[in-house]
Amino acid sequence: MTAHLDHQARTESPTAARRESTRRLAVAAALAGPLFYASAIIQMLTRPGFDLRQHPISQLSTGSLGWIQIATFVLTGLGVIALAVVHRRVVIEGLGRRAAPLFIGIFGAGFIAAGCFTMDPQLGFPLGAPQGIVPMSWHSVVHSAAAAIAFTALAVACIVLLVRDIRRRAVWPAIGNGVTALVMLLPVTPESASVQVALTGVVAFTWTTVVALRLRRAA
Repeated sequence: MTAHLDHQARTESPTAARRESTRRLAVAAALAGPLFYASAIIQMLTRPGFDLRQHPISQLSTGSLGWIQIATFVLTGLGVIALAVVHRRVVIEGLGRRAAPLFIGIFGAGFIAAGCFTMDPQLGFPLGAPQGIVPMSWHSVVHSAAAAIAFTALAVACIVLLVRDIRRRAVWPAIGNGVTALVMLLPVTPESASVQVALTGVVAFTWTTVVALRLRRAA
């Protein structure tokens, strides 16, 4: 009898540990978006010269305090990658069980790359930067490309999940995935690009938080 119980404990323990690990990763994923915007808002309010109407959030990565936003990008990207792992573990059957976490992972990796390759100081920020728009450096080009790839990857993941939800007749998840995909794919208006990209991020990370919490309940 004792031997049987010992054997049962050995077989059940890895499953329990994996479930607990998955739930913790889901919490990390749910906090990624709030972390990003809490950090960005604090910096926007405390760093002299920053104006969201003309400076994108990414420009907070420049200057002597730029490391804060760089770290924010990287930690947020890691949180999104955690969501991809959770999705892969929890959703084990049906359409999108492999494609969705792949594209969610690309979304996260894009944010990490966007943090590692910064924009150029310009438009008077940080203080002392040129007042006008400067020619894009190679790292600024990589930053912009990484961000575009990240949001496009999220749109693809949402479209995959939208088809899955339609087949399952899951109305509210389908609406959420459809709206998120649409917002990610909207063309950027140059006159209001900074504000539009910031709001696009709000939609993206609202999605990640909602999905992470839903998957945590299912884990």
